[in-house]
Amino acid sequence: MRMMPSPPIIEAHELTRRFGDRAALDGVSLTVAGGEIHALLGPNGAGKTTLLRILAGLTTPTHGEVGVLGADASKAERSLRAQIGLVPSGDRTFYLRISGLENLVFFGRLHGMRRSRARARAEELLAYVGLSDAARRPVGTYSHGMQKRLSVARALLTAPPVLLVDEATHDLDPEAAADVRELVRELARHGAAVVWATQRVDEIRGFADRVTLLGEGRVRFAGSVPGLIATTDARTFILRLRNAQLGDAGGRLTRMVCAHGVIAPLDDGGTDHFLLSLTGDSVLGDAVAALQAGGVSVVTCHRERSEIEEAFVALSAEPSP
Repeated sequence: MRMMPSPPIIEAHELTRRFGDRAALDGVSLTVAGGEIHALLGPNGAGKTTLLRILAGLTTPTHGEVGVLGADASKAERSLRAQIGLVPSGDRTFYLRISGLENLVFFGRLHGMRRSRARARAEELLAYVGLSDAARRPVGTYSHGMQKRLSVARALLTAPPVLLVDEATHDLDPEAAADVRELVRELARHGAAVVWATQRVDEIRGFADRVTLLGEGRVRFAGSVPGLIATTDARTFILRLRNAQLGDAGGRLTRMVCAHGVIAPLDDGGTDHFLLSLTGDSVLGDAVAALQAGGVSVVTCHRERSEIEEAFVALSAEPSP
């Protein structure tokens, strides 16, 4: 079981970052404790990468304060940066013609490690991320998933207490994505403070402890994942019906559910699936009961989008004040 969060390791207060007339971040605050996985959620252009770069000391905020391990990250010295592991999105900084082992030794040397220490640490981390068998292969022969795991290994060279991960799974298959998440879970179990930026909204369920949702550079929500889900009430469902024809949607089915919502064929392919959109204060059970009372059986029913997707779409779309 993951350890309970400790006092904050990352503290950001009212961060603003402007690029000309555009505010990539506008008054963003968050705290992350040791042992916590904090999801940073938002669509493209929400400000996630800018915030991670500020936390890593790579970008200076226009306004606001940011502290990492008790130091000012905007004035990050080399000693502080060595305690921050960064897994960037779309990493293109490995040397593809040399091996994974040689890459890690090179980056270890850049951190000031002796060659023998860098090699020992590289071999240890390659085993940790499951790349021992590929350690001496050129990185150019690695799959996307393998390169992402190598990125995680590089971020851990200095055993940092802070890990910043930017869109780690966006180009990975489900199995590779699960592998990377499990690596990050293990780091959090050992006390690392993790900020995990993503657009893949459903992957934070059962993974993140807390979430900050950004939209147009502003915080739209900050709290627990269940709290995020509670911000919205799903109103659209996909139903598979028995004893219903596509032509019924414009007549009999519509009359059955008219007091509760609108029903329409899911597509034009002649299937038995329909899209039900609830209206007003209606609840799903009332619409299902109305269909069943009319002799139409509901075989399956599920949300058109997950609860987290519903919240993501609704909150991200809110206009800026």
